[in-house]
Parts: sequence; structure tokens; C-alpha cells
Amino acid sequence: MKFVGRSAILHGMRIADARHEFPGAPGYLNTAAIGLPPRGAVDALQQAIADWQGGRAQAPAYDEDVAAARGLFARLAGVPVGWVAIGSQVSALVALAITAIPSGSRVLCPDDEFSSVIFPLLVRTDLEVTFVPLESLPGAIGPGVDAVALSLVQSSDGRVADLAAIEAAATDHGVLTIVDVTQGAGWLPFDATRFDVVIAGTYKWLLSPRGTAFMTVRPELQARMQPLYAGWYAGADPWDSIYGPPLRLATNARRFDLSPGWLNWVALVPALELLLDVGVATIRRHNVGLANSLREQLGLPSSNSAIVSLELDPDFDESRLDGIHIAYRAGKLRAGFHLYNTDEDVGRLAEALQG
Repeated sequence: MKFVGRSAILHGMRIADARHEFPGAPGYLNTAAIGLPPRGAVDALQQAIADWQGGRAQAPAYDEDVAAARGLFARLAGVPVGWVAIGSQVSALVALAITAIPSGSRVLCPDDEFSSVIFPLLVRTDLEVTFVPLESLPGAIGPGVDAVALSLVQSSDGRVADLAAIEAAATDHGVLTIVDVTQGAGWLPFDATRFDVVIAGTYKWLLSPRGTAFMTVRPELQARMQPLYAGWYAGADPWDSIYGPPLRLATNARRFDLSPGWLNWVALVPALELLLDVGVATIRRHNVGLANSLREQLGLPSSNSAIVSLELDPDFDESRLDGIHIAYRAGKLRAGFHLYNTDEDVGRLAEALQG
């Protein structure tokens, strides 16, 4: 009989327990596009809708959900809660972050980076934006580079950036760092204190409604960033900031808050609670293990990513993928494994691809 260690048993039980939160998700391998909401998030959202429809909703009551979600993301990112701003989309938060980059600066980005990271930079004609291969990024950080902006995990193919090397090079040369963790947050542990700005959309691996996002900002950078979208929710006391001057913004990262779409934040809290309860390190072992199982069955080398990107034969019969939810990105099939996936999902996709 094969011996199974206690840690492995606990890991399996935790994933198995969490999977009960996701009824009816066999064959879903498209988390890199849209994550599935856990039962707790759906229940909370349905209750919030019923309260809204029944005239029981009170605007200030949603502040509790926003505050809870902010605190949960702070735990996930490993930062003080005063570093965390809320928003709606990654591109809007990137636009805020790059207000700290002076005119004439040179910004370094990976080739084929996701547009939400680079478009806000490219519309600034006063910046020089340079692209290099992801693997060459740490070595390209040096004199003459003022900032670097990148994704922790590349959306197109799942490659994971060498953040340790990027952080070391940026620290040595005083380079501002902006990291989008949307394709990693929820399955890949990261320490946001190591970077100037970290941004996360929540509708993928964080299993939450689209229209919610977070940004962490180091305190020393907060004074350099311009609160472009300053509104009542960015006030020191939001409910005392709804009429008239003077400008009275929060003194921490809340000054960059975008007014929240209330119902989305109600559903976000249970999703983050579930992920933290299972543990991101545990989820990483599960997700990467499934992805590497697929790679092994297809005769491919193992990787450190939960995303698998595959070239398909031009003659491949796509009808074999019927009932398997995947995506096509950059001309390749892209599958993403999360805590609701199983060995059966791996086997089903491998069989379809090998057919």
C-alpha cells in the first residue's frame, strides 16, 4: 500500500470540501477567462438582490462588504489594509498608477503583454515604452529605465514572471514596479510589499463578479500618484464627502478608491473567504498538479503554471472538445485549472486532444 502523508491527506480534504461550493462545473477549464462563483457568493448576491428588490437595501450598509473585501485582499497580498485601494477594472487602476511616472520616462514591458497593462502607457505620448521578451526582462532593467510594468502570469500562455529577479534588478536601479496579478491571484502566492503597485482584477482566479478590482500602493508612492477619479468614496469620511469643498481625501490608499458597484462587492467577500480558508499555497499545488498531469499525458515538460497553452494540429477536429470549456488565445488552445477541477477533467481533455 502506498503511504500517503498527513499533509497530503489534509490537502486533499480541503480541496474536496471546497469543491462542494461549485455544483455542476465538470469540464470547465476556462478560469483564465472567467472564474466560477462559489455557492456562498451566489447566495450572498441573491440575498442582496432580494433586499434591493424589496426596498430593504441601505447604501451605507454596503460599506461593510467593501471594508471586508479590502481586508481579505490585504491578507491575500500580505500588505497593511491602508495600502489597498478598490476599483472596477485593471486598466483604470493602471492609469492611476502611471500618474507617478514623470514625463520623458522610459518604461519596460514584456512582449505581447496584456493590453490592460500597456494601453494606458501607450496613450501617454510623453513616455518611451520599450518591449522585450519576458525572460529577458530582469536583465533589461538597468540605467535609463525608470519603470517596469508587467503581469505576474502571462494571459496568453500562462508563463510566470521571475518576480524575484525583477524585484532585485528594480531595487538595484531604483526602478518603479507595477505588477498585474490578475492571472495569478487566487492560485499563486505573491508578496505585494515587494513592489510599488500591484493590481488585481477579481473575476478570474478570485472567483468574483467582473467590475471589482484591487490595487496596493506603497505609502511612499501614494503622494506621487494623482487621484484622477477622486470622488466621494475616496474621501476621508465618505459620507461626509458627498457635498461641497474643500477637497478632503483619505490619507492612505483609499484616496484612489473608485466608487463601488455595491452588489458585486457583496459576492466578492465569500469568494475571498473561501480562497483564504483553503489556502493559496494549497490551491497552487492542486492547480499546478493538474496542469502538469495534462502536460505529462501529452508528452510535454512540466511547468510552474496552472495555465496550459497548446498548439493544435491544423487538422484537429474541434468537435472532440464538445462539453469542454476552454479558450483560444494567441492562436493556441488555453486551459486553466482551479480548485473545482479534478483528474477527470484532465483525462477528458487529454483524451480529446489525443484522439
